Amino acid sequence: MNRERMAGRFITVEGGEGAGKSSNLAFIRELLERAGREVLFTREPGGTPLGEEIRGLLLGHRDDGMSADAELLLMFAARAEHIARRIAPALAAGTWVLCDRFTDASYAYQGGGRGIGPERIRTLERLVQGGLRPDLTLLLDLPVEQGLERAGARSAPDRFESEQRDFFERVRAAYLAIAAREPERVRVIDASRPLPQVQADIARVIGAFLAEEG
Repeated sequence: MNRERMAGRFITVEGGEGAGKSSNLAFIRELLERAGREVLFTREPGGTPLGEEIRGLLLGHRDDGMSADAELLLMFAARAEHIARRIAPALAAGTWVLCDRFTDASYAYQGGGRGIGPERIRTLERLVQGGLRPDLTLLLDLPVEQGLERAGARSAPDRFESEQRDFFERVRAAYLAIAAREPERVRVIDASRPLPQVQADIARVIGAFLAEEG
């Protein structure tokens, strides 16, 4: 897949539990649409009928004992379908894709959280994605304890949210390590602050990205 031939742009939003992705994704979508971009909003795992079925397996409690390898492979199975059916066609048509999580989440949750080595994840990334990578990633970061408090007040925990605190500390560390390695792509947003302050920072990042893209 030759990313350079795709006319659209690919923006992802990442973050741990309780980071406020839902409200901020809606805000980002509005910013892009007001700037005249056609936007496909989607999510991972999910985004297609097959992907949504896999999402149910991954987030539900029926398979609480699922192995880390099975979890990783299911994530990439859903991702392969997502790219083929929705993401790649949208980008090729000039549509901007805004995605709630993507492969950075695999490095954070299955890599950092579960302890799967990065090279194994990278092998699947190359196989499934080819050269496709996000153009911009916003990482909504906040302390784990604060995020878990927010998530706990929101709904009953899914299979991932039921993990222990040290799991989420590893996830957060993995996300921040990605951001440190790729500062041009990954912009860290302090999500521990009140929403207006968070969204002011998001608006600055999106505004600068739109200006660069013309």
